[in-house]
Amino acid sequence: MSKHFKIMSLVLAGALASTSASADDTAPNSGTVVATVNGTEITLGHMAAARSGLPEQYLQLPDDVLFKAILDQLVNQTILANRFEGDVPAPVQRRLENERRSLIASTVIEQIVEEKLTDDALKAAYDAKYAEATPDKEFKAAHILVETDEDAEKIVEELAAGADFTELAKERSTGPSGPNGGDLGWFGKGMMVPAFEEAVAGMEDGAISNPVQTQFGWHVIKLNETRLSDVPPFDEVRAELESELFNTVIEDEVERLKKLGSIEQVSEGEIDPAVLKEDTLLTE
Repeated sequence: MSKHFKIMSLVLAGALASTSASADDTAPNSGTVVATVNGTEITLGHMAAARSGLPEQYLQLPDDVLFKAILDQLVNQTILANRFEGDVPAPVQRRLENERRSLIASTVIEQIVEEKLTDDALKAAYDAKYAEATPDKEFKAAHILVETDEDAEKIVEELAAGADFTELAKERSTGPSGPNGGDLGWFGKGMMVPAFEEAVAGMEDGAISNPVQTQFGWHVIKLNETRLSDVPPFDEVRAELESELFNTVIEDEVERLKKLGSIEQVSEGEIDPAVLKEDTLLTE
């Protein structure tokens, strides 16, 4: 357990015993001061930032308990930080620099998203992806799965003689769809193993196949119906488009900034990558 969580656990334990909270007549905001420690102000904004970084288990606590715990945590941290004298140690300074770099980069990413992931950009991406898309075939089929080619041939003969497909599937199929008459529902390209999909693609509606072998056994297939898949509406794929466009706009902006900037870095192999495991790099 990290030192941070040890301290947080102690604070939470104390908070469970005392959960009183103060009220203010003014509407609280991020600048509202909730404590002053040796002249250093702690605001609701500081508390909200601390809360946003907590593990999920702490967020399940009652609001009043969590409020007091976070406030106590920040007060204790401030008291301890005020006790420090001298220059900030190099390892701490490096962590602060990394944290600052990460937070600012995240803020810039949010700005890029706001600028680039507009409704117009998403709709343009939708048109590019789906406007000229060729609808794929979808199939509604049922099958009877058996262990051998001989068993499958017998079923084909019985069906040709007038046997009911659904009843035979219930009686003889070893597949999980057997009790449901072999019904597989609707499926499209890539949803079935290749041999099965190829057989179905070559059938007419209402037809029954010859035995088809796959790694699961031998199938007798009945194609009930074929249809063309619809292009999904924009709202249905919006989240997917946002995810795809997010990666693109961020990567493009990073590459643009790299070209505008000046970057110098060590060559591959110049430093042994294993050196990062050295504990001295964290302490010196």
